[in-house]
Amino acid sequence: MNVVIVGTGYVGLVSGTCFAEMGMHVQCVDVDTAKIERLKKGEIPIYEPGLDDMVERNSDAGRLTFTTSLPDALTHADILFIAVGTPTSVDGSADLQYVLQVAKTIGEHLSQYCLVVDKSTVPVGTAKLVRQTIQAELDKRGVDISFDVASNPEFLKEGDAIKDFMTPDRVVVGVDSEKAKEVLSRLYRPFLLNNFRVIFMDVASAEMTKYAANAMLATRISFMNDIANLCDEVGADINMVRKGIGSDARIGSKFLYAGSGYGGSCFPKDVKALIKTGNEYGIPMKVLQAVESVNESQKTILFRKLQKYIPLDTLKGATVAVWGLSFKPNTDDMREAPSVVLIKALLGAGCKVKVYDPIAMEEAHKQLGDTVYYASDIYDAVKDAEALCLVTEWKEFRAPKWSLVRDAMKGNVIIDGRNIYDGKELREEGFVYEGIGVK
Repeated sequence: MNVVIVGTGYVGLVSGTCFAEMGMHVQCVDVDTAKIERLKKGEIPIYEPGLDDMVERNSDAGRLTFTTSLPDALTHADILFIAVGTPTSVDGSADLQYVLQVAKTIGEHLSQYCLVVDKSTVPVGTAKLVRQTIQAELDKRGVDISFDVASNPEFLKEGDAIKDFMTPDRVVVGVDSEKAKEVLSRLYRPFLLNNFRVIFMDVASAEMTKYAANAMLATRISFMNDIANLCDEVGADINMVRKGIGSDARIGSKFLYAGSGYGGSCFPKDVKALIKTGNEYGIPMKVLQAVESVNESQKTILFRKLQKYIPLDTLKGATVAVWGLSFKPNTDDMREAPSVVLIKALLGAGCKVKVYDPIAMEEAHKQLGDTVYYASDIYDAVKDAEALCLVTEWKEFRAPKWSLVRDAMKGNVIIDGRNIYDGKELREEGFVYEGIGVK
């Protein structure tokens, strides 16, 4: 099967590489000439564990190729995935200009049947717009070429995307024709030989499923952060609460961790887009409005907690260390990351900020420039610091030598934004410890 992936961002590159790994011929298309040239040389523009080796292996085998020409790629395409970006517009809606530009190009050059699949995260109704856009261009050409449009939303976790794609817990597919269903069944069958877990549904339901899934996970995070903040005031421990409610089979234990808010490329964008869609149809998403509000507030929690020990009027000139910059471990993605909110607040208060992250330092420099000090390791970051803020729970942060940290720091305040440390242990080491909703 000949597969074309339009867009070589996170979703497109992972998807195309994994399809190639299963023996399909895949062409990845992008308008960014520099990115395509880098990919041809084996240079990966994103960080995802194991992806570089897989790209190299399948490129060498000739199953994975890269091009800037969508018309050429269309010539032999059996199935084409649109995996371009859908950034948030000023009004909170998903910006579909790149999706519809791809659809227009397809209509201008389509010469034989092709199944066009929306892989990008798009609001309900996008498949109809894609179909209309393609058909309008075919009508202009005066040709009658059949095609189908389907929805196949991705559910990849950054840092674990290859495993998610190769052994998915489910594949959601929205189709409106038997031919489209048959093509997608053939495409995914090699991945699911042991347990065929493709869930077929109508296109609108598939589009909604993606948003609803991310909105539910975001809701659990904001709920737990709200409860954690209350725990701080009433003397309860959110970790004990999490165990208590997570043991209920109706609730489960996943995504019940308190912290400094969610970030990344999906949750913030998708929550905003679903709120916008609700408003457009006269159905206000009241729960999601609260979810978004709680999350924006939670991103400021570390700065607010820091002020309990170093008041705002004395923060000017103080040195604060920040461990972790990416929005989660195993990625360099800093989009909507809580670390950025914290660092900007610290800089605004006149602090000197020293940062360290195992992977995201280059990305951080793009966003923060030379406004912060980029440490060589965790101990360099805390040297002469009055306080340390842990933002991202990378494994190498979990068990540092606290004696070295204590000796390097000027102060002794530790603000744990992910509750990965034992407060009792750190207090015995001579630190002032503050977590999120923990004693």
